[in-house]
Amino acid sequence: MISYEARVRRVVQHIHDNPAGDLSLDALADVAAMSRFHWHRVFVAMTGETCAQAVRRIRAHKAGHWLIQTDWPISVIARRSGHSNVQSFARSFRAHFGVTPAVFRAAGLPGGFQLFREGRREMVEYDIREQAPVRLAALPHRGAYQDIGRAFQEVAAIFSARGLWSQAGPMVGVYHSDPSSVAEVDLRSHAGVQVDAAFEMPDVLEEVILPGGPHAVMLYVGPYAGLPAAWDALYGQALPASGRMPAEHASFEVYLNDPTSVAPEALQTEICVPLSSGPDHGDQ
Repeated sequence: MISYEARVRRVVQHIHDNPAGDLSLDALADVAAMSRFHWHRVFVAMTGETCAQAVRRIRAHKAGHWLIQTDWPISVIARRSGHSNVQSFARSFRAHFGVTPAVFRAAGLPGGFQLFREGRREMVEYDIREQAPVRLAALPHRGAYQDIGRAFQEVAAIFSARGLWSQAGPMVGVYHSDPSSVAEVDLRSHAGVQVDAAFEMPDVLEEVILPGGPHAVMLYVGPYAGLPAAWDALYGQALPASGRMPAEHASFEVYLNDPTSVAPEALQTEICVPLSSGPDHGDQ
C-alpha cells in the first residue's frame, strides 16, 4: 500500500518534472492515486499550501531561473512554464515576483536587488566565522542545482508525514560539484534539514555531516534565481580579497526563511564556503 508520504513525494516530483503539463487538481489527484476531494485535503495538510499555490510557485521559480540563466525568448519561457500565452505568463509572474518577466530579466534581479548584477565590481560584504559541525537529514539530488527544490519538497513531505518539524532547524542545500567544470546532469547535491545528534534518522533520509571550522559566510537577500551570481561574487571578489583558501569540503546554503510564506524579495540565504585553517601563502 502506498503511504501518504509517498503520494505527496510523487506529486511534487511530477510538478517539478512537468511544469508545462496538465497540473490541474484532477490531474495531480490521478498522479497521487486518490480522489480529488481527499487528495487536496491531504496535500494542504502535509505541505501547508494548496496544489494550485504549489504549482504557481514552482512554475514561477523555474521561469525566474530561465529568464536569468538562458537567452530563451519570453514566449518560450511562458510555454515551458505552463502558460498558454505571454500575457497570462506576465500576470502570473508579476503576482509572484512583483515585476514583469521583461523587467526581471533586464535587471538580473527584481526591484532593488541588483547588487550582483553582471558587470558590478563593488566588494560584497561577508564574514569569516568559526562554525560548529552540522548534522543534516537529507535526500540526494543529481542534476541542475536550480532543480534541487524538488528534493527539498520531498524532505518536507517526509518531515510533515512523520511529525518531525519540532526537531528541525533550518533547511540547508549542500553542493558537492563545481558547476563550471561538471556537466549539469552530473552535478551532485543534497537537500537537507539541520537536526541535532539525538535525532533518529528516518530510513528514507541520509545523514550528512558538514565539518566545523572557519567559513566565509555571505548573506544574500532576494529571490533564489539570483543565487548563482551571488556565488560568483563571493568566489570572484570576497575570497581573493580575504587571502583565505577554500577547504576541501562542500559549500552550502542555509535558508533562513520559508519560500512558501515569504515574498521572493525577502528571502534570506546564507552562502557558506569552508576555509582552510590559515591564509594563503602560496605566492610567497
